[in-house]
Amino acid sequence: MTLQASHIYRRELATGTLTVTTDSDIELESLFDIAERRNPKRAFLFVSKVLGRHIPVAPHLMQQRYAELAAKIPVDLPGPVLFIGMAETAVGLAAGVFREASKTIDAPVLLTSTRHPVDGELLCEFKENHSHATDHLIYKPQDPQLRERMLQARTLVLIDDEATTGNTFYNLLQALQAAGLDRLSKVVTVTLTDWSQDSLTTRCALPVEVVALVKGGWQWAPRPDAPLPEMPAVNVTARGDVPISRRQDWGRLGMLESQAALGAALTTERGEKILVLGSGEFVWQPFLLAERLEQAQADVRFGSLTRSPIAQGMAIASAITFTDNYGLGMPNFVYNVAHQRFDRVIVCVETPIDSVCPTLLRELANVAPRVEVVSYA
Repeated sequence: MTLQASHIYRRELATGTLTVTTDSDIELESLFDIAERRNPKRAFLFVSKVLGRHIPVAPHLMQQRYAELAAKIPVDLPGPVLFIGMAETAVGLAAGVFREASKTIDAPVLLTSTRHPVDGELLCEFKENHSHATDHLIYKPQDPQLRERMLQARTLVLIDDEATTGNTFYNLLQALQAAGLDRLSKVVTVTLTDWSQDSLTTRCALPVEVVALVKGGWQWAPRPDAPLPEMPAVNVTARGDVPISRRQDWGRLGMLESQAALGAALTTERGEKILVLGSGEFVWQPFLLAERLEQAQADVRFGSLTRSPIAQGMAIASAITFTDNYGLGMPNFVYNVAHQRFDRVIVCVETPIDSVCPTLLRELANVAPRVEVVSYA
């Protein structure tokens, strides 16, 4: 296939050159930019402009992408249909796509992987080999009906922000089948961008359908003399010293539908410029809050605290470093916030309010005169 110049995307990084090719008509720069990982396993990172993770995004724009992806998923999938979202980056994306797709799909259930052990029955574990945090856990749903749907699932819908090689999806599929999900007859992968070039399709014995806003390929040309980056100690899958909310109704222990239950007492006024920040995997309830405030005529952006270590520069205009709110003593980050200004910042956590690092609150006070913490505990 001969690609037009407009379909070739190339970025020079300190450690090498990344080239992306696609025949999509979507302007690639509208979906993502590139940054450098602080991770010796993979030097580059696709930073989404529509995900609401490392770049704050208006909730209605995120919802548009949820709806676009959901519309590409076939409605006649054999049910029950098990949706799985990948922690931490794609937890919110998975919930948003699930909210739309479950309106027309037979017997759906959503699970999300996690790196935070909770009180529940473990289904399986799998590896994301290139990641800054390799180990994922999948729990069985608490609700008996949803658990039965999971066990009897005939279609598996795997959701991540992007697919680079397809290896993580393959690792998860193998783990699920080994755990007893032996009725699966079809797999659907859903990503914003898919650069894996049908890698899962060639390795999977089941039929695979690939859903993405953009598909293409990538090439990485490393610089032989480039020093390897040092990664902070974020490869942790463990319980911390701080308790997590028992309200696990948004993915880790199964979800069918969810109501906006976080920050119900918060109000706004037309034009108030608000930044709502989820925290790590806890992003769906914060997104629903951000969506509600936007519908009340506030000017809202949504982003998230994260453990993902990214170098400042290129897609990362600013970074704040602080300690996680789970009591793991692990560095966390919030990107592309420190250089902006808001009327109010709302930090949303699934841990107690006093678990939020004072350093983060001090830095956010330079961003907005009003900083609030809302807990789902």
